[in-house]
Amino acid sequence: MNHDLYERITDAHLLTRPQVLVTPLSHSPLLSTMTGCQVYLKCEHLQHTGSFKFRGATNKIRLLSAEEQTKGVITASSGNHGQGIALAGRLKNIPVTVYVASNASELKHDAIRALGAQVVVVDGTPLEAELEASRQAKLQGKTFVSPYNDVEVIAGQGTAGMEIAEQAAEAEVELAATFIAVGGGGLISGIGTALHYHSPHTKIVGCWPSNATSLYSSLAAGKIIDVEEFDTISDGTAGGIEPDSITFELCQHILSDTCLVTEAEIKAAMRLLAQTDRWMVEGAAGVAVASLLKQAPLYQGQAVAVVICGKNILLDKFIDAVK
Repeated sequence: MNHDLYERITDAHLLTRPQVLVTPLSHSPLLSTMTGCQVYLKCEHLQHTGSFKFRGATNKIRLLSAEEQTKGVITASSGNHGQGIALAGRLKNIPVTVYVASNASELKHDAIRALGAQVVVVDGTPLEAELEASRQAKLQGKTFVSPYNDVEVIAGQGTAGMEIAEQAAEAEVELAATFIAVGGGGLISGIGTALHYHSPHTKIVGCWPSNATSLYSSLAAGKIIDVEEFDTISDGTAGGIEPDSITFELCQHILSDTCLVTEAEIKAAMRLLAQTDRWMVEGAAGVAVASLLKQAPLYQGQAVAVVICGKNILLDKFIDAVK
């Protein structure tokens, strides 16, 4: 699948423009001084809807048949993926329905509605909302768009990896490692595949909050398992994964290393990034930064990239996290 996925990423890299922005790979002088590494931030929080998720959404929507477009799509997400699909659908005049878990904030629901999508609230967990959305799509004859278990969504996310490789080459920088927060595995599968072809020496480091390790624990077990998760400020990486998720096998081949970080480490990283680079980012981005801080001794004097995957966090939640 990796070669097929790479070809799909290449197509997406060319054909999702200009809707998908090319985000900066920005050098952080202060983080570089503090860590002893040359730190480059891939600024996906500057993407449309404030997250990398718009990449995969745009790629999936552009590949729908005329009949699929007319019927509309169903997805599940209380956050970034829901907003990404909602905007991508609106730009193509395609009806979008987003299933969300009942514990998601009403403000997140409103953000999805504001982009033109219908929101359906499911009394259950994010995974239960995802499974119900998939069931309803089959019943209604509509296309279900998984947040991560879809090769075209993953290919869209992989365009960020193509950009990282191109931007690093343009800056004459050889990246020793790239740190990426992991939830369902779509982002790291896409970026990792792109870098495997264009920068094979670059280690792909998967980063998880220690409170939410569904894919991490499944990889360790050698099969997808149910994992008890606990509250985490990195809600973008929380929740179980589908039993047949293609990201499981992809991550088995792509990951070079893994890192777990605590809630305190995530919050400290969010605070530090606000101080050094003036960015207010969500918890999942904090996971990647915290993992860099933890593993910096391994990369002294070398260049590393950190994917700042999104900025969609409630203001009060951010302020409370960085106190």
